Amino acid sequence: MSTSSPNPLRWPAEALWEALAPSLPGFTVEVLPEIDSSNTELMRRFRGGPGVEPRPEPLLLIAEQQTAGRGRLGRQWHSRRGDSLTFSLGLPLAPTDWSGLSLVAGVSVADSLEPLASSQSSQGGKPRIGLKWPNDLWLSTPEGERKLAGILVETASWEGIRYVVIGIGINIRAVALDTAAPAAALPAIPPGGLQELLPALDAPATLLRIIPPLVQAVQAFERFGFAPFQARFAARDVLAGRAVQLSDGTTGTAHGAAENGALLVHTAAGMKEITSSEVSVRPVAAHHPQGARPC
Repeated sequence: MSTSSPNPLRWPAEALWEALAPSLPGFTVEVLPEIDSSNTELMRRFRGGPGVEPRPEPLLLIAEQQTAGRGRLGRQWHSRRGDSLTFSLGLPLAPTDWSGLSLVAGVSVADSLEPLASSQSSQGGKPRIGLKWPNDLWLSTPEGERKLAGILVETASWEGIRYVVIGIGINIRAVALDTAAPAAALPAIPPGGLQELLPALDAPATLLRIIPPLVQAVQAFERFGFAPFQARFAARDVLAGRAVQLSDGTTGTAHGAAENGALLVHTAAGMKEITSSEVSVRPVAAHHPQGARPC
């Protein structure tokens, strides 16, 4: 769905270029008013086509409106101009191990929006922005948990170059759900909005706040992997200690993320390491505190 805004969005493209060009040679920023999916577009550009050279340069593509935004496992991501921030960051990357990259992106975004130090004085030290393995950000509200953001990481290769696209969608303002829609069509956890936590942040200001630290985090991941981010993920892990159900029907208790980014789940058969390519994880409803709902 799309809406028109009386005021143009003023994107900080020049400020982002100045901040990142020194560490990302060839880096560019592009804003598109509308596109099917920013991740799909960056993959198209990287792969090229008949008579079109592949483009492996680092690029931040901002989509004011997406008509076919995608989440993990092919789920649709709904966006609306001004109410959502949707972008994809593409760059060549050569880590030793790719495991845990989506978790690192989530840690970086959450820390940029709500530094852990600032959360120590509220909620008994518990941050309001939590991380649900492997790629969602949740917002804690008086009404329960709300989905704040989603992350989709995709990779492709060409002539020895490995290219990664990190797509992120953030709800700036929560979009009301269609109450007339069938229950099966509604998300299991309702959307939340960043302005519930940070009322002064709009989409452009949010982008400027999160992109430079995100690039630094991805570059650190390339060198050191997920392990240095493990403790920061644990501080926001919304599944830790909860009963969960895996996509194959297996149930157990989540015990955080291992050094390789795998989800540790204690099941009747013992401790299992779950990777993002194998499962979708949903907290068992009976174990949600404060009326929280599964994602």
